[in-house]
Amino acid sequence: MEGLFTDYDTGGFFDEAHDDDGSARSHYQALIAQVGGFPPAELDRREKLRDEAFRTAGITFTVYGETEGVERTFPMDLVPRLIPADEWKTVEAGLAQRVTVLNRFLDDLYNGERAAVRDGIVPWWLIASSDGFCREAAGIPVPHGARCLVAGVDIVRDGNGDYCVLEDNLRNPSGISYVLENRQAMTRVLPKVFANHRVRPVDHYGLSLLHALQSVAPPSASDDPTVVVLTPGVFNSAYFEHAFLARQMGVELVEGRDLVVDDHTVAMRTTQGMKRVDVIYRRIDDDFLDPVVFRPDSTLGVPGLMAAARAQTVTIANAVGNGVADDKAVYAYVPDLIRYYTGEEPILPNIETYLLWEPEQRAHVLDRLDQLVIKPVAEAGGYGVVIGPKATDAELAECRAQIEADPRNYIAQEVVQLSRHPTLVDDHMEGRHIDLRPFVLCGDKVEVIPGGLTRVALTKGSLIVNSSQGGGSKDTWVLAPEDA
Repeated sequence: MEGLFTDYDTGGFFDEAHDDDGSARSHYQALIAQVGGFPPAELDRREKLRDEAFRTAGITFTVYGETEGVERTFPMDLVPRLIPADEWKTVEAGLAQRVTVLNRFLDDLYNGERAAVRDGIVPWWLIASSDGFCREAAGIPVPHGARCLVAGVDIVRDGNGDYCVLEDNLRNPSGISYVLENRQAMTRVLPKVFANHRVRPVDHYGLSLLHALQSVAPPSASDDPTVVVLTPGVFNSAYFEHAFLARQMGVELVEGRDLVVDDHTVAMRTTQGMKRVDVIYRRIDDDFLDPVVFRPDSTLGVPGLMAAARAQTVTIANAVGNGVADDKAVYAYVPDLIRYYTGEEPILPNIETYLLWEPEQRAHVLDRLDQLVIKPVAEAGGYGVVIGPKATDAELAECRAQIEADPRNYIAQEVVQLSRHPTLVDDHMEGRHIDLRPFVLCGDKVEVIPGGLTRVALTKGSLIVNSSQGGGSKDTWVLAPEDA
């Protein structure tokens, strides 16, 4: 290969675009031929166009604790990730299976007989000790049992190229706005490259999300339910996405101070007076949602909101208490939950996971601490993760002490050699590790959005792809079948 791909090295990893012998995979051949032929100066010019478009649109995220400022432009690599139709068909089926079961488990836990606990699939003590378990949510039904109306499931490909699930995000998964904006950017910055591929669209997401939200409106709602997006405000790291999704759906973006609960009914203040609200797509964590029930010092939520939800005059999406199902310790039980609720084998497997409150598993992990990945069960964004092979002796010693002090708070997993993808570095391509966060909508039906947010570890050799840890993104092109 010539041009930007000259001397490209797969490094012994599974490479999304290249076979083991270095030749381009069939579905990447046209892309590599086109992109590889660009002079570096031309791609540099197009990168500047991308950055300017992102700045103009305000496509940013916040990295807390940084000294140079609150917001930063979200980095997007110009080489898209391609997924052929047959591969995506399997991924799509696996995601639909997994999220359907997680919804059934949550509905069973909060509004059913807790059958999975009763029958010994998941231990009750594990549920009760989870930071995400919310007793205040018990007995509050959600139409269609759609407690995870929006799910973001992180999947990776291992050294053999097999897809597997890394973790589930069922509370307030973010990133879909970058999926849509990345696509807009690619069609403008590399229009001919995009036009030469049969890429499935993602720009219908706003309408699909609105339909899903309206479908879970309470029985007392009108035929045209009122939906709002509830944000903590402009200083939240994902505020751009909150405003973006409200615009996409054509609904109001509100803060807690804009809503009032009167006689167990939620209404928002408008210039024409009070207007009833039927569905709240909340982007506020459980603890801050209702100061009457949760944190009394919260100024972000709405007093009385949980009472209104219990009275079934308003639906909160995603439902309160979902965090129990994306606890990284509960993750280990999801394959058994799939078998329990469906009688099927999981289509997308888990990564091998060790539960550290089990003495034998803990001893095994402590003996191999420098070979494994250690994760706190309730953290997100890559925080607190220790990658054994890359950790210092001091970091491993601290990790060991933390595990021994509170084994329930940690899991261990085998290191997965994440697949790599060609990424533009200066004037050439280098392989960088990636994952994928597809988004699944569950209302009166299950819809998997084609593709998702491909996150890329921009630091050479890094396995941490989170934007909060210096990661970037790629546009994800799911290719349509030839007969579509």
